[in-house]
Amino acid sequence: MEVETAGCCRDVATLDTELLQLSEISPLALKENPSLAEALYRQWLSLPETSKSVKTLIEDSQSGAAIHVSSSGNASGATSSSLPSMFPAGSAPPLSPRSSSSSPRFARRHAAGPSSLGSPLKLVSEPVREVIPQFYFKNGRPAPKEIKEQCLSRLDHLFFGGEGLSIQEFRQVTKDICKLPSFLSSSLFRKIDAAGTGVVTRDAFVDYWINGNLMTMDLATQIFNVLKKPNLSYLTQDDFKPIMRELLATHPGLEFLQGTPEFQERYAETVIYRIYYFINRSGNGFLTLRELKRGNLIAAMQQLDEEEDINKILKYFSYEHFYVIYCKFWELDSDHDFLIDKENLIRYGNHSLTYRIVDRIFSQVPRKFKSISEGKMGYEDFVYFILSEEDKSSEPSLEYWFKCIDLDGNGILTPNEMQFFYEEQLHRMECMAQEPVLFEDILCQMIDMVSPENECYFTLRDLKRCKISGNIFNILFNLNKFMAFETRDPFLIRQERENPTMTEWDRFAHREYIRLSMEEDGEDASNGSGDVWDESSLEAPF
Repeated sequence: MEVETAGCCRDVATLDTELLQLSEISPLALKENPSLAEALYRQWLSLPETSKSVKTLIEDSQSGAAIHVSSSGNASGATSSSLPSMFPAGSAPPLSPRSSSSSPRFARRHAAGPSSLGSPLKLVSEPVREVIPQFYFKNGRPAPKEIKEQCLSRLDHLFFGGEGLSIQEFRQVTKDICKLPSFLSSSLFRKIDAAGTGVVTRDAFVDYWINGNLMTMDLATQIFNVLKKPNLSYLTQDDFKPIMRELLATHPGLEFLQGTPEFQERYAETVIYRIYYFINRSGNGFLTLRELKRGNLIAAMQQLDEEEDINKILKYFSYEHFYVIYCKFWELDSDHDFLIDKENLIRYGNHSLTYRIVDRIFSQVPRKFKSISEGKMGYEDFVYFILSEEDKSSEPSLEYWFKCIDLDGNGILTPNEMQFFYEEQLHRMECMAQEPVLFEDILCQMIDMVSPENECYFTLRDLKRCKISGNIFNILFNLNKFMAFETRDPFLIRQERENPTMTEWDRFAHREYIRLSMEEDGEDASNGSGDVWDESSLEAPF
């Protein structure tokens, strides 16, 4: 017992005096006199009643029996321990009056409620264990039971007989059950029928679509998973070819192409190139799910099932847009080897481009050519060029031309770099007897137009923030569009106001399609860009 007492005395220095619950002495007095607290604690431990109570508690604890500590209280609710008092009865000094709100510790203890055991030790309640529901599912969130049962019930009506569906019959499942664009039917069918049996059974569809949790994914993720190759996290251009074949075979607006396989192939290629030009912003040819979700391709795909006139779907799929791109390429490709060199491209738009900007394009600074012929531009490269040239308001176009003008590749356009390209424009204006505009004057005009953060240079961020920043590039290397911008033709302004949703590319393609469709009997086509400033009667000034 002496050993136990000595061990207890070693802890008296860390003892909270309020835990003693001594009604005869103020806790404040004990705090101010540690030695007094130690003396009182030793005296309390030496009392026979204390020793007996402590031994009983230790024995009960060792035997595993329930510990019962009796407590008593007076009528006023004052708390007193059943352990013996260290003062003889009636000899305790009176306590100083104390408000229950004066001690934060007192308030916290009473707020927690009285102890059922009457023990001077504080009780620590174990925290309630809260079950957090699963919020991440590696393979997608499972479908709720009710939705799953509804889907299975609808499948029973489509997969009647248990023999499975052929690729033609499966089209209804794609539209009604999966809610996917109908021209994805063959891709989805082959994804499920990996063995190539030619039939998709009900169980195979349930295992892929429902048990694979594709049913609960968003539309973009569903299409991404249907199109991509297994074990890959991106889409390549080849992944879009099956849906383009399906579209060409089934869409009523493309029926007239079924007798010309060559143009079917060119149309499909052009659509895919346009998709990657606008959506694959990294330019690496690997279209990620993030890029697909950020783009507007899914909305255009949904529109294909609703609209029979393919030309009303201006994003990516318009046949008129393809016709303009292909014809412009064919006009420049004089030997029809499906390749374009510098001399071919310099004729674009009635020689509207400068030699210096054409040199930068063929140096492959804005984009590395896909053509395997050195020094020549292929059809895909031309698609990227014409989309950038005819709609300089789009972000891909701004990035394309910014790289061309940024001679040292430091991410800013300085006055010296811009003057290098404008010098040729100035010379062209002099050759055409036009009143030249000095670079100093045009620089002030460009700064007012863009309002850059730093007037000493332009950044790509400055240009993207300005809605008319595309005119900067026209000023530097496209004489026809520069003159058109200076004259501010009222007809073009009215056209823009009448169709505010149309982009610069949409307006250009519309004008060019009308021009090309009116040509007769193999007459040499003009290479004009369709702008108001027309040099069709003029030769190149050099």
